[in-house]
Amino acid sequence: MLYYLFEYLENKGITGASLFQYISFRSGLAIILSLLISIIFGRKIISSLKRLQIGETVRDLGLDGQKEKEGTPTMGGVLIILSILVPAILLLDLKNIYVIMILVTTVWLGLIGFIDDYIKVFRKNKKGLHGKFKIFGQVLLGIFIACIMIFHNDVVVRVTKDVAQEKGWDIVNENVSADADLVYAKAAITNMPFLKNNELDYSFFVQGNGHLVWLIFIPVIIFIVTSVSNGANLTDGLDGLLTGVSAIIGAALGVLAYVSGNAFFADYLNILYIPYSEELVIFAAAFFGACIGFLWHNSHPASVFMGDTGSLMIGGVIAVLAIMIRKELLIPILCGVILMETLSVTMQVSYFKYTKKKYGEGRRIFLMSPLHHHYQKKGIHETKIVVRFWIVAILLAVLSIITLKVR
Repeated sequence: MLYYLFEYLENKGITGASLFQYISFRSGLAIILSLLISIIFGRKIISSLKRLQIGETVRDLGLDGQKEKEGTPTMGGVLIILSILVPAILLLDLKNIYVIMILVTTVWLGLIGFIDDYIKVFRKNKKGLHGKFKIFGQVLLGIFIACIMIFHNDVVVRVTKDVAQEKGWDIVNENVSADADLVYAKAAITNMPFLKNNELDYSFFVQGNGHLVWLIFIPVIIFIVTSVSNGANLTDGLDGLLTGVSAIIGAALGVLAYVSGNAFFADYLNILYIPYSEELVIFAAAFFGACIGFLWHNSHPASVFMGDTGSLMIGGVIAVLAIMIRKELLIPILCGVILMETLSVTMQVSYFKYTKKKYGEGRRIFLMSPLHHHYQKKGIHETKIVVRFWIVAILLAVLSIITLKVR
């Protein structure tokens, strides 16, 4: 909303109104707003959750400090969503297709998580929303994102005219710069380190038949959205763990969005320049601020838990941000902590079922899964595990950014 107000003031020649058009200024403002909302309104929301007796029910797993968490308010993801949406609505260009996609993702997955938490807390059903309904909602979101990425005319990349014609891509705009050879084209391509030109064309998997690329692209996007969203949910098991890791990932995505939405840096780094995507930098800033602000209340000992309301939304937002700036193939590196947590559960369950079938007795690879519980069982304090996971997340985030220079 403020975006349009200052745009109007700038057109009227009001001094200083043009400041609002700078991505760096609005990004800084988004961080400040989201932090203030989290910190100022956090206590009020936590008090309301306590008054409504929305407390966490803890299943005894024999972990140190576990029973102390009994009764801690959950559904705190509402605070994260509020801290993201308010700055986003105020500061972003709401007509931008990338902004529409990421806001739909935030609200849609937040709603699915809220329903799950509501069933657990108010209906006293510990299983919450049935898994098939969660997956169905995530699949719908994946289809929505994939279809827009393929078919919407504002979702384009800048390429040379010769390349667009050779590949058979639809050219949307030929007058994009002083260089007449550059055009905006609709193309199902993404950045991929270690490959020629730093790019992977999804039509490669359908033998160059561009009109069939959706057969590959849609399932890939669905898999990424569901995997990262559910992986984030599994990671949310210790005070401040997912919150801190997500803030680090959000900061890295903000950097990646900035260079992808800036023609100069995109050319210098030899990555895809994605027109109209610069607004995602501001959203990433709001996301970062919301996570850091929630960490104020969620750090050990936590005053509130985010619940599925927050964790499903956080994972989905990370996945969709990466997809929109065409860095989804960096997710295994950038979201390495979430990947490790997910793999630990998959390996544990699979190996247990295999050994039970083969030997009549289930065996385990880890003392407990997800991975953070394995380290708890080894006697490492919760805070030390969380901080070490943050350090790993920082290393992986830096590594992801470094790959931009890998040709």
